[in-house]
Amino acid sequence: MPIIKSAKKAARQAEKRTEHNVEIKKAIKLAVKDFKKNPSAKTLAKVQSEIDKAVKKNLLKKNTAARRKAALHKIAKEAGVKLEKATIKVAKTVEKSAKKVAKEAEKVVKETKTTTKKVAAKKTQSKAKAEKK
Repeated sequence: MPIIKSAKKAARQAEKRTEHNVEIKKAIKLAVKDFKKNPSAKTLAKVQSEIDKAVKKNLLKKNTAARRKAALHKIAKEAGVKLEKATIKVAKTVEKSAKKVAKEAEKVVKETKTTTKKVAAKKTQSKAKAEKK
């Protein structure tokens, strides 16, 4: 058992993170199990989504995820699942989310530009007053 306060906190954080990571890994296993029981484009997309989330959160390495997805694609191909429709839907959702992120980034950039202009204008006015005196 940790004695120091910061060590106690680190132990609590590690416990919470472990629980969260186990939940994510269970979701992957459940999705894979469902896919193997009933291979379809929809279940394949679900498994890929779960694996990608795990990679994003650094629970799985990129190559491990690629290897697992390749194995799933092999199973899908043997089962005769058509992959095109599912991948097109996923690609469209990715494009939509990318556009949303780009719009939000533009808004943030515009806001920062307007705030910097206002600050600069105030400084020049105060300098002008100082010069008049």
